[in-house]
Amino acid sequence: MGTIIDAADKVANGNSLTEKKVKVVFVLGGPGSGKGTQCANIVEHFGYTHLSAGDLLRAEIKSGSENGTMIQNMIKEGKIVPSEVTIKLLQRAMQENSNDKFLIDGFPRNEENRAAFESVTGIGPEFVLFFDCSEEEMERRLLSRNQGREDDNIDTIRKRFKVFLESSLPVIEYYSLNGKVRKIDAAKPVGEVFEAVKAVFTPTESDDKAV
Repeated sequence: MGTIIDAADKVANGNSLTEKKVKVVFVLGGPGSGKGTQCANIVEHFGYTHLSAGDLLRAEIKSGSENGTMIQNMIKEGKIVPSEVTIKLLQRAMQENSNDKFLIDGFPRNEENRAAFESVTGIGPEFVLFFDCSEEEMERRLLSRNQGREDDNIDTIRKRFKVFLESSLPVIEYYSLNGKVRKIDAAKPVGEVFEAVKAVFTPTESDDKAV
């Protein structure tokens, strides 16, 4: 696995993200918490580029690469994909994009992800946007939507909830201790949720303009 990190380091050294002065916001929340919908709203209103770790992984699966086959098997089992693989995909996406403001959705998924991302990229998040929603509500949303996704059946959904609770909550706790978590009540209607999101982003954008 170290070879993938080495490869990511080489790419980063050739086009440093830290030199680019990239602003990163991590977006976390359980499956079905509405992260994707709200990210689309943030992109439209605040000019961020949305990078979904899940979308990047699914695109890798479709590419038919060796990594893609491994990723597919792990997702079916409800497991978390190794940090090195996801970080490499995120780095490539940020380096290839002319924007300098990114929403990274669904990552870091655990403490190892978090530490590896900061170590490999040299970037810490401006803040972490956490969409807080009950398991019952998330399950209802996932079962009612029809996106043709292979990982939206009840058994896999419950595995994903379990993985999220065990792995992602410690990341949220870590950033909470550093005062970087912005918690949003994601059980409310979409419009109300975005009003709360706007309140989080507006001071940051105003501060940028004041500098």
